[in-house]
Amino acid sequence: MGEASPEKIQGPQPFPNTSPLVMEGDIASHLVRAADDFLLKKLADSIDKRETFWSRDTASPEAYVDSVRPNRERLAHLLGLRDTRHSSTALEYVVTTDRPSLRGRLDDCEIHAVRWRAFGDVTGEGLLLTPHDCEPTANVVALPDANLTPEQVSGLEPLENGSPYAWHLAASGCRVVVPTVISRAEAVNGITCREYVYRSAYELGRHLIAYEIHKVCAVVDWFQHTAPETPVGVLGWGDGGMLALYSAAVDERITASCVSGYFESKQEMWRGPIDRNVFGLLERFGDAEVASLIWPRSLVVEASPFPEARVPEGTGKGAPYDVTTPDPADVRTEFDRAVAFLSGIDGQTDFSFVTSDQYGAEATLSAFSTQLGFNYAAPSELPQPTDGHAESRDRMTCQVEELLRHNDQLLSRSAGDRDAWFQDLDCASVESFETSIGPYREAFARDVIGTFDDAILPCNPRTRLAYDGEGWKGYEVVLDVFDGLFAYGILAIPDGLEDGDRRPVVVCQHGLEGRPQKVVDGLRPAYNDFGTELCRHGFVVFAPQNLYIFTDRFRNLQRKANPLGQTLFSLIVPQHQQITEWLKTLPFVDSDRIAFYGISYGGKTAMRIPPLVENYCLSICSADFNEWIWKNASRGNRYTYLDKGEYEIFEWDLGSRFNYAEMARLICPRPFMVERGHDDGVAPDETVAYEFAKVKRFYDKLGIGDRTEMEVFNGGHEIHLKGTLEFLRKHLEWPEGQ
Repeated sequence: MGEASPEKIQGPQPFPNTSPLVMEGDIASHLVRAADDFLLKKLADSIDKRETFWSRDTASPEAYVDSVRPNRERLAHLLGLRDTRHSSTALEYVVTTDRPSLRGRLDDCEIHAVRWRAFGDVTGEGLLLTPHDCEPTANVVALPDANLTPEQVSGLEPLENGSPYAWHLAASGCRVVVPTVISRAEAVNGITCREYVYRSAYELGRHLIAYEIHKVCAVVDWFQHTAPETPVGVLGWGDGGMLALYSAAVDERITASCVSGYFESKQEMWRGPIDRNVFGLLERFGDAEVASLIWPRSLVVEASPFPEARVPEGTGKGAPYDVTTPDPADVRTEFDRAVAFLSGIDGQTDFSFVTSDQYGAEATLSAFSTQLGFNYAAPSELPQPTDGHAESRDRMTCQVEELLRHNDQLLSRSAGDRDAWFQDLDCASVESFETSIGPYREAFARDVIGTFDDAILPCNPRTRLAYDGEGWKGYEVVLDVFDGLFAYGILAIPDGLEDGDRRPVVVCQHGLEGRPQKVVDGLRPAYNDFGTELCRHGFVVFAPQNLYIFTDRFRNLQRKANPLGQTLFSLIVPQHQQITEWLKTLPFVDSDRIAFYGISYGGKTAMRIPPLVENYCLSICSADFNEWIWKNASRGNRYTYLDKGEYEIFEWDLGSRFNYAEMARLICPRPFMVERGHDDGVAPDETVAYEFAKVKRFYDKLGIGDRTEMEVFNGGHEIHLKGTLEFLRKHLEWPEGQ
């Protein structure tokens, strides 16, 4: 290993029976750009495809509500609304020995600090604005943007470029609850509180959006318990507007809703804060479709300034985002799409559109109050804050910590959830296993990885000789996959092939920010020249270029794919399908002996691609295998991804279905191996051994324990190529000396 890099060749010199490869420049960059263009087109096309998921019955309001109920349930599922709300229907005053609950008053209206139980051990907390000596005209949940406090929208603290709309409604006779919305203040390593909670929740099939909707709906529970005949409204700005829209869509008890500073086409939702990322949303929902779930109840959309903010790319911390105010005409276009869905319904459509240069404008609140059945009157005074000491506890810190503890509890239960998920797997024999594993592979492909319905094109191979090394030659290869998407890699062929030779192939996959050249040129220490070393041992080698290169460029591919119900691997799977299909056509390749061997991010690929590409006869995961759900969703340890820069790494609802042991089941009964260095910083030996023990037990129980191994060596995050070479020789039937 580690000899001087092979000579690079100038000129096309294509491989036999292929066209010359004449692509110039950085092919890896071209590939990422092609994937980006492909996803942008899919995002644009998603609008027209959504109607196939809807069957709106406009014969009557009742028929309409029944007809859209499956989509309401689907939206709730996508948002992660899976926790059971608490049965308590009481709000409690927040009182300490230093301070009463009263925070402000004016005339007959008082403002109190309150909290309420929402779900599990999670509470909502905020302010209650209530009139005295009269029945409230309406009950309202008023939601601030993430960067505003309940005090600001209640008139107790200064507010710029908007109205204290909660106070305005209270002064008009409403009983108003203003929940605390998790902020965008930094939690850790430049990652916002919202993103920090989102990351682990997303991995566990929950969502920060769902958590905050639960808090809203718990207040609605209280409203319904204390005043069942009084209409209920919800309004908000920015993140609060998002929560108002979704809450009204999923909770039919909400009479009227008002959305400000949020409503627009969501085709570029990948540009926004990652905590707004909803896996699969755009398959059937834009804001217009979500709004259509609200009818026959009322909706006001206010085209006002958005809470603009920008986190640039390249920080290496949290996910970048860019929130800007769209043209009001574009907001109107999305609103008109919603109204158009209701065009065949007899009677009035209580959807209103207001344009304003500030959020919470008088015209907006007037339209909202009309839909709730009372007359809005703008107050002339703000409430007077009461004297008192500073808060005895940090409300936001406590709210964030409660949600993180809830995620911790979900993580602790996730192994049991996975066992329950696999309860129908029949492991009485290898034959019964192979029959019953199919639906699980399909669910993995459909719900975790994501699949495009595009047909794979003829491969149309283009090649050129790139290396002439000692005992081998290397060709750059480009293959068509989908319209606009291609695969690229290096084919390394041992010298001395004779007619009739049918060699095994090892597909050697690079890691994060890697290139196929690093697999074969011997210049990266961690790779230890494993591609060309295998070639020298007589294996044919193919080193693909995977998409995880160019930092934010590839991470944005994940963000563009997720709203479509897709992932980065939705593109990588068909690329590998095409690569292996082409390899099978080569006269010196044994099509039954194509193996996968990946390091680091290539090890992640080793867990996700072979389950879905049957052409792979075995898989080796190097420098990555570990207790993956723990690594992604746990906090307070140096191995976790929660506080790192890899914001694309989290996979929707993986925790309840597939850890690495379960992914290995999807590879089974094909051979599977783990290569692990004691000093690899991916995870501690203990969690790696824990997860692999489940794999070994599973193979043993099926009577095929000799098909799985883990080699542990003194070393770090690197290829060892000792035990793995013997594993390949054994299972590819390529003994030493051939």
